[in-house]
Amino acid sequence: MASLRDLPSVDSMLADPRLASEPHALVVEAARAALEQARAEIRSGRDPGDPVELCLTELAAARRPSLRRVLNATGVLIHTNLGRAPLAAAALERVVEVGGGYSNLEYDLQRGARGSRQDHLTELVRRITGAEGALVVNNCAAAVMLALAALAEGREVLVSRGELIEIGDGFRIPDVLARSGARLVEVGTTNRTRVADYEQAIGPDTAVLLRVHQSNFRVVGFTEQPRLAELAGVAHRHGLPLVDDLGSGALSDLGDEPTAAASLTAGADLVCFSGDKLLGGPQAGIIAGRADLVERLRRHPLQRALRADKLTLAALEGTLALALDPERARREIPVLRMLDEPPESVRARAGRLAAQVGGEVEETVARVGGGALPLAELPSFACGVEEELFEPLRLGEPPVVGIVRDGRLLLDVRALSDGEVDEVAAAVLAARAR
Repeated sequence: MASLRDLPSVDSMLADPRLASEPHALVVEAARAALEQARAEIRSGRDPGDPVELCLTELAAARRPSLRRVLNATGVLIHTNLGRAPLAAAALERVVEVGGGYSNLEYDLQRGARGSRQDHLTELVRRITGAEGALVVNNCAAAVMLALAALAEGREVLVSRGELIEIGDGFRIPDVLARSGARLVEVGTTNRTRVADYEQAIGPDTAVLLRVHQSNFRVVGFTEQPRLAELAGVAHRHGLPLVDDLGSGALSDLGDEPTAAASLTAGADLVCFSGDKLLGGPQAGIIAGRADLVERLRRHPLQRALRADKLTLAALEGTLALALDPERARREIPVLRMLDEPPESVRARAGRLAAQVGGEVEETVARVGGGALPLAELPSFACGVEEELFEPLRLGEPPVVGIVRDGRLLLDVRALSDGEVDEVAAAVLAARAR
């Protein structure tokens, strides 16, 4: 058994030919970590192995990217923790093209002068939603905050108590509103809010009426909410703008999710929605509506802090170009394709995975996720394997994340492509062999 005295010094390790070509600062740090690990093994009565091999393992870990591709076998299509919506091929092509060199991000090629990054997507959003103008920021919460900061700073914003929601990671609508500098005025009750509640609450300091879509929950039973057209009527009779926070951002009819076009048609002056949920694009917040209001948002100082970068704009442009043709979008945008896939196709994929790994096909229910369509249940199928594989699959390469239920690990295949099913099968077999 090796003793602490048998361990080499850092200098002697650096002289080993296996480490000779490594960057000095990186290999010194790895060597120190390897020796510390070896000391811990010896103190525990175990053989530490070759310290240089430990150092090479440390170097490999240091070089491994932290942000990695994951195989999503959870059955949640827009999984917030797993990066939400996967991008369509057309969106990825635009990212590679724009990111691989220079671009006209803020240069007007026609005039030969400085341009605005906000101009690149305006026409696409206008054609899809019917809006007069559009603006893109880094997420939907930022879109709402910018709208309220530009239109209601230091003044009142009216919101129904039933819409004061909490979104992911503890972010709450009242907190977002407070950061904008506006003052929240709650109207109605949690389950029932009427047009008269808004009428009675409007005063000289009222600046905006805000409607917030209940993205990640529904109140059922003894409930009442004004129709959007009724709310728009109240706002416009008092000369106030109506801002509609749609959350998930469906551009075509998907269950009970409101679309931006329908909201604007019903009378909303501005709509805010996400790019990386039901739209199926990158993380972004899209603001669309009246041109004069959009211009006020564009000129607000906060806009520069919240604007999207060129890669986001490129990916969003590729996604919106697909959305111009709803049928093509449902074929080529991954999230929409997963939503539409018939159960028999999902079952066949689960059966293929089960045959490769010796698992069992189990009927499951998939979810949309991402705060979208919370009541929707998608019939799905999983391959059930032993629960003990949960950790080794999660720590493997590529990582596979499934769901542990009733003493089994379920690998739901609705969010897996045909090629990914083969990767999951290989990962299961490799995990068992370790």
